[in-house]
Amino acid sequence: MHLNGQTLCATGAVCKGLLIMVYSSQQFEEGVVLLIDKPLGWTSFDVIRKLRHLIRIRKIGHAGTLDPLATGLLIVCTGKFTKRINQYMAQQKEYTGTITLGATTPTYDLESEPTNFMSTAHITLEQVKSHLAPFTGPIQQIPPAHSATKVEGKRVYELARKGKEVQLEPRVVHIYSFEALGLQDAQLQFRVVCSTGTYIRSLANDLGQALGCGAYLSSLRRTRIGEFDVTVAHTMESFAANLHNQQ
Repeated sequence: MHLNGQTLCATGAVCKGLLIMVYSSQQFEEGVVLLIDKPLGWTSFDVIRKLRHLIRIRKIGHAGTLDPLATGLLIVCTGKFTKRINQYMAQQKEYTGTITLGATTPTYDLESEPTNFMSTAHITLEQVKSHLAPFTGPIQQIPPAHSATKVEGKRVYELARKGKEVQLEPRVVHIYSFEALGLQDAQLQFRVVCSTGTYIRSLANDLGQALGCGAYLSSLRRTRIGEFDVTVAHTMESFAANLHNQQ
């Protein structure tokens, strides 16, 4: 099976080299892995709903949610390959993006309005780098109150929207790498490689607390999951056009 410049073998291994993607309806039913570059503003389910309509298949799912304000790699499995979703979800992930210093938001990102503005005139890139060590390796991370984490069977963002306070327990995630790539006008460019279950916006909020100036996640892009890279992923437009040209 061909996969955007890669071949997905029957074993699920990734083999590079082929550049043509040709799928039949039977192949979609048997099982295909699609790499999609999720656009800004779409939910992960928006992508699934659109693909289900395009390829006319019911059995389809994704291997790891991206928030609407995030872009980047979404692994989509069809047919019998949906059994491999958990396998792909468990793989290491890489993200790049921007953390804005000098304010906080209730959601730790731009889903809510920034407040608690503070000066960042004294913050330098070297100072930020000096604070990153505690955020690498296995760390205890508390999920955002506005997240899909469940407490007593209910998603905490639903409780937060009703004004209910929820006590969230920290959980262990692994940060393999946290790099500060540049800092200009309080905008910190970063790269993170982490385990599944990591909330990058919690990482941004916690870094802001450590720096004493507050921070929130202002942009996020998932660039890699395991061996799958966003550079060979389809946009929704290119996938639809490719599919149309095959019919």
